[in-house]
Amino acid sequence: MRVLRRMKATGWISIILTLFPVWAFSQTPPFAPDKMDAVLYGVAYYTEYMPYERLEKDVQLMRQAGITVVRVGESSWGLWEPEDGRFEYAWMDRVVERMHQAGIRVILGTPTYSIPAWLYKEHPEIVVTRLGGQYLNYGMRQNTDLANPTYRFYCERVIRKILEHYKNNPAIIGYQIDNETSSSGAANPDVQAGFADYLKKQFGTVDELNKVWGLNYWGQRLNNWSELPPRDGIINPGWKLEWERFSQWLTTDFLAWQARIVNEYKRPDQFITHDFAGPPRPEVNEREIARSVDIAASNPYHGTQDQFDGQGSSYVGDYTRSLKQTNYLITETNADTIGWDSKEQYPPYDGQMRLDVYTHISCGANMVEYWHWHSIHYGQETYWKGVLTHDLEPGRPYAEVSRTAHELQRIGPQIVDYKRSSKVAILYSNDSHYGIEFMKFSDRVDYHTILQQFYGVLYRKNVGVDFVFPESANLSGYKVIVVPPLYVASDATFNKLVEFVRNGGHLVISFKSGFTNEYDTVRWTMAPGPLREAAGFHYQEFSSLRQPLALKGDPFHAGSENKVSEWAEMLIPDTAEALAYYDHPFFGKYPAITRNRFGKGTLTYEGTVLSDQLQEKVLLDVLKFAGLTGPDQNLPASVRVKHGTNRNGRTIHYYLNYSANSETVTYPYGNGSDLLSAEPVRQSQEIVLKPWDLAIVEEK
Repeated sequence: MRVLRRMKATGWISIILTLFPVWAFSQTPPFAPDKMDAVLYGVAYYTEYMPYERLEKDVQLMRQAGITVVRVGESSWGLWEPEDGRFEYAWMDRVVERMHQAGIRVILGTPTYSIPAWLYKEHPEIVVTRLGGQYLNYGMRQNTDLANPTYRFYCERVIRKILEHYKNNPAIIGYQIDNETSSSGAANPDVQAGFADYLKKQFGTVDELNKVWGLNYWGQRLNNWSELPPRDGIINPGWKLEWERFSQWLTTDFLAWQARIVNEYKRPDQFITHDFAGPPRPEVNEREIARSVDIAASNPYHGTQDQFDGQGSSYVGDYTRSLKQTNYLITETNADTIGWDSKEQYPPYDGQMRLDVYTHISCGANMVEYWHWHSIHYGQETYWKGVLTHDLEPGRPYAEVSRTAHELQRIGPQIVDYKRSSKVAILYSNDSHYGIEFMKFSDRVDYHTILQQFYGVLYRKNVGVDFVFPESANLSGYKVIVVPPLYVASDATFNKLVEFVRNGGHLVISFKSGFTNEYDTVRWTMAPGPLREAAGFHYQEFSSLRQPLALKGDPFHAGSENKVSEWAEMLIPDTAEALAYYDHPFFGKYPAITRNRFGKGTLTYEGTVLSDQLQEKVLLDVLKFAGLTGPDQNLPASVRVKHGTNRNGRTIHYYLNYSANSETVTYPYGNGSDLLSAEPVRQSQEIVLKPWDLAIVEEK
């Protein structure tokens, strides 16, 4: 608007433009965050990165393609504030106003994750120093101490200046606070001091700290808070766990602080979001951060060509949806090849970009944006290509984006605000990840290995899942909960799981669960601690496995994959049924897998690491027992199906073919029509899915 006011227009046109802002004549429709009119589809756009002036051409190409949203501004603090205290807006005004004229909505980012050179020169102390003294220097982004008061002063000033300038601009539908934020391992002096204050609030007295962390060991007992040493060099597991929790809190607090500032300015028709970097990431507490935003967002990247199977996108989508138990945004994903060098440049096959968009929507995404519109000609991300390649002309990715965009314009109102309803959940625990990392049981397998194995089986067998957390209050809506090693957890968390089983739920839980309490201190009750009655066994010993073992008699018919490895707990059944025993002269007297009927439900326990095929057989057995198997589990290997309801209450079925071959499926549900082809679909009809293609059936 300011750019237009500076123009030397004459006559009545000049007077009107002065009296009425340019958005009074624009095409952008009103926006309501809680009732989106269609699926948003767009790109991150950085005109400031362009080698020459081409805003008008870019907007024309976006409109032709059907782009409906752009994300701007989060990477350019040095342009917003080129020198200390001097702010510039004209460079962005022209972008925002031109997008508004074109009917393209705008998400504006706060630029705090990449500091300008002048700020580093004036205040190098705001940059992260990690444990061991590593200083991150200038050049990288996300290299700042989030708790540093000087850094926060400058952050708040630039945020407020930007929001004061744009708060009444109707082009802007939402604000993205920071970008893929974490504490970056900060251990600066102010962070160490903050940790001491945090411990005082958490534990109250050093006597309590001595007790919880067992500091009599090695004579490390503290007499008062002044004796608390720096975190550097500490190897006590409980101490390290609390440091990781504090590091997570630094990010949570920083983003909550930004959200409070933005909330002072944002209108009711705008939202606040934050984009998580391919969650779940243990160094970030995404669930707590999600409390401070209106809509959660994520930046998932995925394998392409023959590595594209939809699992990575679905994993991130299911997790992000679960954070607030509602729809979410994708703020970045592959537009073409990716990489910080050119060693692995694998452009998607024809159809894969489009199929990935519908993968996200079928998980509950209300927006899909690419990083980014245009390929960059300099800098570290030269080979992280955009919708436009380096010649900045439309090509194959642009054509596929255009096809997808025009489809979404047609069917978007029927698939936006799509709701998933899952009967299966995976319990995710950051604490258990760290507890196992501090006391590894294998160099090949860890917490996330088991987590991904569970998810992969359920995904490939077309079982929809949510994620739940140790803090989740209500588990009663699920029939099956799957739990990777719940190594670190409170009695209260285990009691919730026990009650879930008692009330008729079916629990599948991994080895090492129940071993330590919430402070990563080993329980001094018989293992598996609070689970013992519900699990129906106890044990005192465990063993690492030098080589994989078979299970006697191949009880789950896993064939050549009838194998377990890495770890074996020597389970002694009390009331539990042994489902499988080790085929070994010593370990053979101990069950590897047990099931106990407890109350109205069952608890299936895996005392070892299962092969992928064996894990699939075990989970399918539990799902069948819970009445959750059916035609979806008999689809071709490359086909995934996802179910939900649209905002009109109609059931939607997504059939997605992650294959270079055509696949045929028999449709078993109610009569409806394929939204993409507009053809009727009847129960028991065969649907042919072309390579890297899909059908979206809406029941009548």
